[in-house]
Amino acid sequence: MTRLDLTHISWTQTLLRSRWPQFLLRAITLAGFVFTIFAGLFGSVVGSHNFAIIFVWIAWWTALKLFFIPFGGRSWCSICPIPMPGEWLQNGGILQPCGKGIGLGKRWPKAMRGSWLQAGGFLMVGLFGAVTLTSPLVTAIVLMVILLLALILSLVFERRSFCNYLCPIGGFTGLYAQVGPVEVRVKDADICAAHDEKVCYDACPWGLYPLALKSSANCGLCMECLRVCPTDNIAVNLRPWGSDLGSKTKHNLDEAFLGLVMLASALVDSAIFLGPWGQLKSAAYAIGSLPWLLFAGVFIVVALGILPGLYIAAVWASMRLGAIKTTLRQSLAQFSQLLVPLGMMAWIAFTISFAFAKFSYVLPVISDPLGWGWNLIGMSGTSWVGQSTSFSLLLQVVLLAVGLFWASRVARRITESVKQALPLIAFSIIFSLSMLWLLIG
Repeated sequence: MTRLDLTHISWTQTLLRSRWPQFLLRAITLAGFVFTIFAGLFGSVVGSHNFAIIFVWIAWWTALKLFFIPFGGRSWCSICPIPMPGEWLQNGGILQPCGKGIGLGKRWPKAMRGSWLQAGGFLMVGLFGAVTLTSPLVTAIVLMVILLLALILSLVFERRSFCNYLCPIGGFTGLYAQVGPVEVRVKDADICAAHDEKVCYDACPWGLYPLALKSSANCGLCMECLRVCPTDNIAVNLRPWGSDLGSKTKHNLDEAFLGLVMLASALVDSAIFLGPWGQLKSAAYAIGSLPWLLFAGVFIVVALGILPGLYIAAVWASMRLGAIKTTLRQSLAQFSQLLVPLGMMAWIAFTISFAFAKFSYVLPVISDPLGWGWNLIGMSGTSWVGQSTSFSLLLQVVLLAVGLFWASRVARRITESVKQALPLIAFSIIFSLSMLWLLIG
């Protein structure tokens, strides 16, 4: 596949090698993170009038799914402020490592590696999301807990352990970064193999060795390997979308679990926030009540029972129709690739319907971020609740169709025949029709 190496362009190479542009962007996001916590704690309790709700769950969440991931893979991770304080302590410096830092530097437990805990975190987001996404105070508390947890883990474990194994947003972006058009790879494998001192591995906050990098799922695009490589052997490529998906790439069972949790969350969020069922929405908000327990039970059944059951049945049927000699576990992992474009397009379709209705709150909140009666840019009190238009509905249909076609194409690519791909395509059709019903009605 055709790649464009950005390091061959002098100004982009200079930009990527310098730590200053990335540091300034991360400093801005860190300041915004701190202000968001302040707004959640001391601003208006009305979510639509509070910076914490509008900018985290409307502006940033929309930008993540419509811009950062589709056009930059894990580009958000490269400027995310959450690991910054812990990294400063680990490195003994702010801009770059400066001698011995602080921390025990322990290895993350092997039994807890992979995306399992990230998927569990996203399940928690689904169970408590209705309150988190509407209560400024709860949002502030969640952000403080995340920041504190990342800091504590950086003092106990090496590198970005929180980002690698716990952060649910890291799991989300990592899963769908496989379809993104940006990758970090080595230019010449022989040069790396002949170089005894692995300075790139030592410098990588994610604990990756560029020569072994075959997928963008775990690479946070921090560019440290590029900056320290003594042989200028690191490439930052623009590539075709979905380049990590195919028969030659290796995938693990935790990716299948994470992908299924993302599909279930997209279905449940669509039902809660866009569906006509008022009782369901009320139950999602009433945490701890009997209706909420029923809602939680249904969510868990969908996420851990119905969807995995349908997927396992589709994979088993596909194996029976082909001459696959691998185990069911291996096939579940390998075929999980089709969940990536399917889920990515479903989340984008859901986000468009959500953003069209809520994005008008952004400018008024900039004008009065704390809900204290300010009017900084003259836009206070001008928000209105939007609604779906024929264009947005058509766009959602198109996106779901693209996801279905893309997933079907991946299914055909990783199986031996069209016949063997049919059960996987059938699973994709069932999911896509379910999302279409929830979004369009």
